[in-house]
Amino acid sequence: MVNDDKKAEKPKADLGAEEPEDIAAPESSGAEDTPLPPDPGAPSDSPGAPSDSKGAWAGGDKAERAAALEAELSEMTDRWKRAAAEAENTRRRLQREKEESVRYAAAGFAKDLLNVADNLHRALDSVAEDALEENEALKALHDGVALVERELLGAFERNGVAPIEALGAVFDPNLHEAMFEVPDESAPSGTVVQLLQPGYRLHERLLRAAMVGVAKGGPPAKVPAEEAETETKSGEPGETVDETA
Repeated sequence: MVNDDKKAEKPKADLGAEEPEDIAAPESSGAEDTPLPPDPGAPSDSPGAPSDSKGAWAGGDKAERAAALEAELSEMTDRWKRAAAEAENTRRRLQREKEESVRYAAAGFAKDLLNVADNLHRALDSVAEDALEENEALKALHDGVALVERELLGAFERNGVAPIEALGAVFDPNLHEAMFEVPDESAPSGTVVQLLQPGYRLHERLLRAAMVGVAKGGPPAKVPAEEAETETKSGEPGETVDETA
């Protein structure tokens, strides 16, 4: 009986210690070896996209790609040329502005000194010739003031400040300021016959217009040949009449 009980207990121990058997995977039917068809909508770097040797040309023809590159190169070259031209124009404009600023830097200072030159000239004109001959001290003072005036006008000339010709010249509104008209049949009409205040220019720029009196009533003033030629060229066809015909 004892032996039979031991034999009955033994299978129970064997069943608890028995390890589970591994389940074998089913054999492949061969369907996985067949490649999947390419996906038309998949990107070039996706697993389903076809690998083509022309992928570097983005699927296009070499001639078309070369034409596209040439067009892009031409556009970039045109942009570069425009940028270079704009930079050169900017450089020249800044250079010109710099030169003009240096050239006309003393314009305000010179304009203030014009009144000093006017007062010196008025002081010299206020002394009569007879008084200079009779009074040696007055003559010495007069000569000293005249020397100062000459030095000042010389400084003007050295720095590009020059007086404007007025007496006997044809009235020019760009250079002269007409204060009144003088009836005078002997002088050509439109010419300057009186000078109230001299005008000056700094290089090519007007510093102060001359205050003048203009004659009227006489024969027409002759326009200089250069001004007449300029007016003829600037006129429109039909605006001028040939009076010599």
